[in-house]
Amino acid sequence: MKLNLIVIRSANPEELAEWYAHFGLTFEYHRHGNGPMHYSADVNGVTMEIYPLKRSQTEVDLSLRLGFEVENLDSLTAQIADVISPPKQSEWGYRAVVADPEGRRVELVEQN
Repeated sequence: MKLNLIVIRSANPEELAEWYAHFGLTFEYHRHGNGPMHYSADVNGVTMEIYPLKRSQTEVDLSLRLGFEVENLDSLTAQIADVISPPKQSEWGYRAVVADPEGRRVELVEQN
């Protein structure tokens, strides 16, 4: 079994796609059939999609937590406004935790 899809629902998909582009993701804006317009990027064989909130949703889901391996963690976190846990060595490597513009926690680990 292999993970192949992650879908995030957002109150502001365009802003969120721009923010996740900090990690080197390139998003396409498109739709499947009659579905809603959304952003889609390939993350090493996993499709990450950012959709608008469903009509029945009034708030974003903040329980989702994502993690990315990145280059130059110090430089990257200096560009991010909401750093929850600054870069430091841990049992998982040199890592930091930040929040995306809607408040989801995102773990960043520097590549070795």
